[in-house]
Amino acid sequence: MPPYLLRATLPALMTLSAIASAQERPVAGVQRLSTDMAEGKRLPLQVGGRVAPGADAATGYRRQWPGTYFEAAFRGPAVDMAVGPGDVSLRIAIDGAAPIALVRPAPGRYRLTAPSAGRHRVRIDIVSESQAGPTTFGGLFAPSGTTPLPAPAGRRQRIEFIGDSHTVGYGNTSTTRDCTDAQVWETTNTAQGIAGQLSRRYDAAYRVNAISGRGIVRNYGGMPATTIPDAYPYALFDGHTRANDSGWQPQVIVIALGTNDFSTPLKPEERWKTRDALRGAYEAGYVRFVQDLRRRNPRAFFVLWATDLADGEIAREVAKVGDTLRAGGETRLAVVPVTGLAFAGCHFHPNVADDGKIAAAIAQAIDARKDVWGR
Repeated sequence: MPPYLLRATLPALMTLSAIASAQERPVAGVQRLSTDMAEGKRLPLQVGGRVAPGADAATGYRRQWPGTYFEAAFRGPAVDMAVGPGDVSLRIAIDGAAPIALVRPAPGRYRLTAPSAGRHRVRIDIVSESQAGPTTFGGLFAPSGTTPLPAPAGRRQRIEFIGDSHTVGYGNTSTTRDCTDAQVWETTNTAQGIAGQLSRRYDAAYRVNAISGRGIVRNYGGMPATTIPDAYPYALFDGHTRANDSGWQPQVIVIALGTNDFSTPLKPEERWKTRDALRGAYEAGYVRFVQDLRRRNPRAFFVLWATDLADGEIAREVAKVGDTLRAGGETRLAVVPVTGLAFAGCHFHPNVADDGKIAAAIAQAIDARKDVWGR
């Protein structure tokens, strides 16, 4: 399997022309505005995912973890969206209609036209991966004739997803396994992946804390980069912008980590000299990570899932982690092995159909417990 890392520079293959076919659907239109039209009151937002404040009040939010989304409500014929620097692939939906794709938009203001002048709800999903650096979302604004309304209420049910490229949705909408880096970026869609599908099933708010190519103690091919437990405390991948998770208490935490720890052979220069040593470090690191999460989320239900890749080594190791946690007193936990996947996405990753199978397997584990949502 080729390295999962996305490169920092990608060919400018997608532009606003990419939304032409989508605009034929009964959804909002998108028009780039000139600078002198950039005005209006800021709409209150319901924010999904980890974000950090912008450099000033005018720049909105910086974000880097995948699966970020923004929801707002307004009365009127249109709303304006401010997009800042950084390559993103957006999906824009008004009133739950089929979304428009706005891919790698230039920084600036965009007018989103509603189908009528009444009350509307708008959602902006960022579906691409942003390993190369943070991107900025400047917010939503009410142009003349539009009235901001209070932000949509937060959803009672909340799910957190922690993982690697499988959780990101790496190349999951691709129709071929043979992809260039640019095609991987273009066909990655977190909203259609495991997180998006499972969260829609429960009408749940969600966070996706996942990075392609990363593991518990080891990254793909021994790549020298932070692992997921090391990156997890931060809102950005800079190692110093701490995440503010004080208002986030998920009832379910779904974790899938191990593909990158075990899918490539050890190199002589790596610190584990045997596979057994790697397995021991992985098991201890995974147990410690879940225990740390448990201290912050005392009532959450954990689902640890794994594919049968690497000749079943990943699934066996995750099962051992589950056994160790249970032996230590953990009761709100399920281990879910997932088999029968086609891996038809880019570079033999799960495609959208596979994501649906994974989401269904996780849902079965959730639904088997009657106390997950605190009823």
